[in-house]
Amino acid sequence: MDFNIVHRLGNRLAVAIGTTALLACGSPSTAQREIVQPLPGVDTQVSQGFRAYLEGSVAARARREGVSQRTIDAVLPGLSFDDSVAALDRRFAPTPAGQAFPSFGPEMAKRINAAKIRQGRQVYADEAARLVGIEQQTGVPASIMVSIFGHETSYGTIMGKTDLPRALATLAYEGRRRELFEGELIAVLKMVDMGVPRSVLRGSYAGAFGYPQFLPSVYLKLAKDGDGDGKAEIWSSRADAFASIANYMVAAGWRRGEPWGFAVSVPSSLNVDAIANREPVRKCARAVERHSEWKTMREWKALGVYPAGGVWPDDDKVQASLLITLGLDAQGYLLTRNYRAILDYNCSNYYAMSVGLLADGVRN
Repeated sequence: MDFNIVHRLGNRLAVAIGTTALLACGSPSTAQREIVQPLPGVDTQVSQGFRAYLEGSVAARARREGVSQRTIDAVLPGLSFDDSVAALDRRFAPTPAGQAFPSFGPEMAKRINAAKIRQGRQVYADEAARLVGIEQQTGVPASIMVSIFGHETSYGTIMGKTDLPRALATLAYEGRRRELFEGELIAVLKMVDMGVPRSVLRGSYAGAFGYPQFLPSVYLKLAKDGDGDGKAEIWSSRADAFASIANYMVAAGWRRGEPWGFAVSVPSSLNVDAIANREPVRKCARAVERHSEWKTMREWKALGVYPAGGVWPDDDKVQASLLITLGLDAQGYLLTRNYRAILDYNCSNYYAMSVGLLADGVRN
């Protein structure tokens, strides 16, 4: 890599950090029906406002969207405001525009290492037959499914223990992102209505749960039964989790037979301004704006961009955009539409790149 080009790229092609979804329910238990009293430290006014919000706006919206009164009565009265969740959310803030991002190499070292690759290869070996079957059906490589599984929950070992209805109700009431979190709270109620056990509704403070860390609304839309038992238990079934991850990627636009991307060498003569991305993008715009415009493999060759491994996809069919990471370990990558599908899962170039690179390590 010629480092002169890195200086010329500036912030245009810097790596962006993005912010990156259950079935047998019996009668609600006595504990679920009881109204939980405010916890010590929670302001009484907040608690009263929270209760009024759930009994009013949330309950009304849930009924409008078809949630049964039985579920509303089983879940909402048992929720209390969680100040620890609210505090975590207040600490979250999108990376300000123009802020410098960490070098690529150190970030990748945090996400990909020999142990994680070894664990991924073991998961691949243990689940090979099922993974290959899903890959044949969907076109999503088994290695990509395993890599996302590894990234999201460290291969199922870290899924979060926060009570989802309580956390989502807290975040919705807090109001900073009410439209998002109130919708996810309604989705959780719909899941309970479907028969998802209340006991499995645990995950991250922001509502993601299960092996793939789906939000509830994503679960309702994209969770799949991968083992043929008629259920989509993404919190306990690897088969269901893999089928659901693949279904997500297909919905995000995954193209069968195309790579996610690959490392390339970039000549110092490349005119960066001439290939700047001018494509209007609604989702993951902060990450995508740091990619170049789309070009075919043949067009990249003509510009002197060549794969570090010496292998090209089909010249006439595959298009890719260029991203060059900053730092002393600067490296160019050509990224296909399948990379954008990974970005859809989590809007961070660090995330999408590390998913792709870990998948390569697991496969090789």
